[in-house]
Amino acid sequence: MFLTVSKRFEFSASHRLYLKRWSPEENRDFFGRKSEGLYGHGHNYVAYFVFRGEVDEDNGMLINVTTIKERILPLLEARYDHKYLNADTSPFNDILPTPENVARELLKDAAKLFTDQTARPVVCHLIESPASAATAYADGRVERDIHLDFSAARRTFSPHLTEEENQKLFGIASSFAGHGHHYRLRLTLSGEVDPVHGMVLPDVEIQPVLDELHREFDHRNINSDVPGLKGQPITTEILARYIAGRLSGRLPFDRLRLNENDNFFVEYGRSGQALTGLRQSFTAAHRLHCASVDDSENLQLYGKCNNSFGHGHMYDVEVSLAGTIDERTGTLGDLDDDNRALAAVLADWDYKHLDKETPDFTDRPSTGENMIWLLSDKLEKVIPHRLHRVRLWETRNNRFTLRQDE
Repeated sequence: MFLTVSKRFEFSASHRLYLKRWSPEENRDFFGRKSEGLYGHGHNYVAYFVFRGEVDEDNGMLINVTTIKERILPLLEARYDHKYLNADTSPFNDILPTPENVARELLKDAAKLFTDQTARPVVCHLIESPASAATAYADGRVERDIHLDFSAARRTFSPHLTEEENQKLFGIASSFAGHGHHYRLRLTLSGEVDPVHGMVLPDVEIQPVLDELHREFDHRNINSDVPGLKGQPITTEILARYIAGRLSGRLPFDRLRLNENDNFFVEYGRSGQALTGLRQSFTAAHRLHCASVDDSENLQLYGKCNNSFGHGHMYDVEVSLAGTIDERTGTLGDLDDDNRALAAVLADWDYKHLDKETPDFTDRPSTGENMIWLLSDKLEKVIPHRLHRVRLWETRNNRFTLRQDE
């Protein structure tokens, strides 16, 4: 497994998608309203810069997040924040400021700032709006994320199980009365960025497919109103696989993620890999302190996080578990069992001072990097051979991710 550290930033900018070689009508047909404003339109962007490297055994950090902040903020201030990208920020006077192109340029700009660090920026994930995002990778790959929301009712149920087995496995979700969710679907599209329009796939080709999916599922009863699911277990795993099948050959999707709620999702890849994702929180106090250096160096390393009385966070933990869908149950595993296992692991740290009330940090700083390695070890003991990814949010701006080697 390998570790990355992500730092979140916000900036506001305007842009226009308009090709001078095309007529206004051609631009409007291709880009829609994004071409119409003569002086651009705006977004409140969110950018995640992801760093990969080795963790320093003494200070417990892959890279100091303060260093990231001190270098990225001036970059955003100078080139992106409160700018009209088409006019103020090169190269967007020559290429369109699509999410794909902006993410690529942000990553290029950031890479120049960290040549003296052992950890380097390897990914920039840019959220343009709740419906659209893009991710640029250091190896040149670019992905586009498209989101779709729909509300639907269902009874979680497998026709291959008895009523007693359904109730035991799915609990109240198997009630004949059914229940509902507001689903959020994220489609990740992969491919080459077109040098003319600057997108992996233009919105004009994506939107009809999304509209069709929305009509199929929104305000429907999944058990009775979706003919393609007749005779199959009605679970989030099966629903994600079904949607992947509907998209196959129509969009160049690499993977999709279907959130049933904020704390549970299923990912399904073009290769057939399936994951279930669980999210839980715990609250803890800690102090970042390295015993091998003096007080002044600790203060320089950790800043206010070295406060002698400590400080605390409401940590969020997300665990992605791999597996094979059981065709009889329609699941990747027992969701209740997995949630209980995760809760039991987090209980060791919940409402504790990590350095003073647990044995885990007696010989190492309680950095996010060290915490996530320990979490992974603990989870592997209770959910063996299924861990694909573990994420820890210390704050909404600082995220630590441990995932299977690529």
